Amino acid sequence: MKKLLMLCIGVLSTSYILAQDITDAVRYSTDEIQGTARFRAMSGAFGALGGDMSSVNINPAGSAIFNNSHASLSLGLFNANNDVTYFNGSNNSSNSNVDLNQLGAAFVFNNVNADSPWKKFTLGIAYDRSSDFDDTWTASGTNTNSIDSYFLATTNNSEIPFGILKLQSGELIEEAYADIGTLNNGYNIQQAFLGYWSGIIDPMNLDDSTNDDETNYISNIESGNFNQNYLYAATGYNGKLAFNFAADYDDKIFFGVNLNTHFINYEKFTRFNESNSNNGSVVNNVNFENLLTTNGSGFSFQFGTIVKLTSELRAGVSYNSPTWYRISEELVQGIGSNNADPEINFISDVINIYPEYRLQTPGKITGSLAYVFGAKGLLSFDYAIKDYSNVKFRPTSDAIFSSLNTNISNTLTTASTYRLGGEYRYKQLSFRGGYRFEESPYEDDTAFGDLTGYSLGLGYNFGNLNLDLAFSQSQRDMNYQLYTVGLTDAANIQSKFTDIILSLAFNI
Repeated sequence: MKKLLMLCIGVLSTSYILAQDITDAVRYSTDEIQGTARFRAMSGAFGALGGDMSSVNINPAGSAIFNNSHASLSLGLFNANNDVTYFNGSNNSSNSNVDLNQLGAAFVFNNVNADSPWKKFTLGIAYDRSSDFDDTWTASGTNTNSIDSYFLATTNNSEIPFGILKLQSGELIEEAYADIGTLNNGYNIQQAFLGYWSGIIDPMNLDDSTNDDETNYISNIESGNFNQNYLYAATGYNGKLAFNFAADYDDKIFFGVNLNTHFINYEKFTRFNESNSNNGSVVNNVNFENLLTTNGSGFSFQFGTIVKLTSELRAGVSYNSPTWYRISEELVQGIGSNNADPEINFISDVINIYPEYRLQTPGKITGSLAYVFGAKGLLSFDYAIKDYSNVKFRPTSDAIFSSLNTNISNTLTTASTYRLGGEYRYKQLSFRGGYRFEESPYEDDTAFGDLTGYSLGLGYNFGNLNLDLAFSQSQRDMNYQLYTVGLTDAANIQSKFTDIILSLAFNI
């Protein structure tokens, strides 16, 4: 009953105190439509082609290319393999999952007036998974910087008076942690609270009975070498549901518009373990855990056109608006050490629920060219540009978000994406391939590198039914900073992503 009471107390929080950072901005602004097997096999270069359910996510005019009503369903096997180095340690991890990554249909309505230049229009609905957050890796090594630097930086930089960390008469430790979370700058005060009650830090002049106003803290961990292990485990996805309308003018110009709903489901668990045998160190073992749960929904729109310049050559252009999200988050923290107060374990029973905030991701412009060799095959190229420095956390009147938005505009930049795809048909069999290159959204791409990838695929046409298979692989290097202050050392991660997608497409 006591634990249930503490949980209820802990769900009250009134300020934007979780301290969102640039990695959140990049995570929710990066979209990678996984799509149908045909779409994936050609690396998504479909902006001037259309005729595929996933192509409407690149250019809404693509559904007007269909001659008949069409539907498709796709399943994917997704694998992420990470090689992680952290100081003198190296680790490898691999995780796989199977998901429904595409489902959609377009309904074609032909114009019965043969004299009208408007030949047909289409109504469609398309679901695509635009990001996959499933990932697990471990970083381990020997560092000379301890976790105490995180708690010292948080407390000393924020000038947190010691008196606010004390328990009131009859107050339980989990009650105090929950109450602190409702204060202005509550998240930083909670971190100081965890550092103090876990025995990692103490205020200066601890024996002074008048030290409630003390804002300087010292560590109970002596300098030296520290064996550290950091586990990152994330699950979730970013999904997109597009409601599509497109029209065909004289079989030469195609117009389309999408109204999109987006949804975020993300859960990240991190566990940091540290041990030392340094002379004079009061604290020799630390365990620090954080579980973040994020849910959000958003809206965006797209419009685009495809023009048949000749019977073989096509050009396309499309605009994706920013996505306007509303996001809510919950955080559970747990900490322990050989010097911790026994009651600190109850902290993990308290959930911090933060006020809903808004996020605006950047818009995107895509230009495309395609050349169709009759019934034999095709070549297609897409170029897209997105300015990540336009990401905005709102309300901008909030001091934390205002500072973060300034940091984003100085750290992120405009990034281009290049996609090239081709298809060769032999009787009922199609052979496909593609290449893509995505620039880093960071000014300094050592934090989050460029992405390169290639793809291959096969398709077989049974008449009104197509069966398609695709294999794609991409890689990206990044430096993952463990914490935003203090312990800012980074793990170098070389990631390789492998997808195998099977699609069934058919005329309705």
